[in-house]
Amino acid sequence: MPARTRTRATPAPAARPAARRRAPAVAPKASFRLRITAGELVAIGPGKIALLESIARTGSLTAAAKLLDMSYRRAWVLLDEVNRSLREPAVASSKGGSRGGGSELTEPGRRLISLYRHIESTALQTCAGELREMFALLATGA
Repeated sequence: MPARTRTRATPAPAARPAARRRAPAVAPKASFRLRITAGELVAIGPGKIALLESIARTGSLTAAAKLLDMSYRRAWVLLDEVNRSLREPAVASSKGGSRGGGSELTEPGRRLISLYRHIESTALQTCAGELREMFALLATGA
């Protein structure tokens, strides 16, 4: 009986490392997304500030929701959370009537937007040097 010979399986060629893909050549941009929480509730955040700004522009919660591509229900919930989180409501709303009602920012609502945007601006200015260093580390080489 002939002797069996063992054959070694030839190893598969080593996989070549994947080519490193470069990020698109778009200038990087930094933004801060401040959120103030109270337990599980986000009392103040970027979406709520955007909603308040849209209400200020449109004078209507419905129009503000449409402008932000948000359901009326979602806008109502966000606004209710903001109003309940503050000592005084950020928005005063009037119901129906011949003109269809409307929504208007209160002084605390206007102040809230102003403070929020000022904090964002200050943070960007304060961190400008560090942000430039971070940008330099990006593949885009900004």
